[in-house]
Amino acid sequence: MARQTVLGRLLRIDAPAADVVKAVLSLYPLDNFVDDAAARMEIVGKPDEVPAVQRQVQDEIDAAEGKAWPMISVERYAFYERAKKAYCVIQTGERRFYGCFAFRKGVVPPDAE
Repeated sequence: MARQTVLGRLLRIDAPAADVVKAVLSLYPLDNFVDDAAARMEIVGKPDEVPAVQRQVQDEIDAAEGKAWPMISVERYAFYERAKKAYCVIQTGERRFYGCFAFRKGVVPPDAE
């Protein structure tokens, strides 16, 4: 999958998904002009179920954005297609199922004066 992204290679951060999301979103704001800036992979056969790993990542998204920012859910194969169009794939040290997320980058604001 990572070879099909813009970067063309896998990046790795050996930490739990929520910790990686916290770090990424500290530098990478979400796109606030679209409804799908944060997405999670749906559980096969249970699209409305949100496992602990996804709830923890949701908490990090909300903290980074300073407000509730619900992730959209994306069916498994549609998620793979979305990932192929991404800039990159970051493999984390997350060992729980459905720790797959996709983010759309927003505008990085200028430094405060």
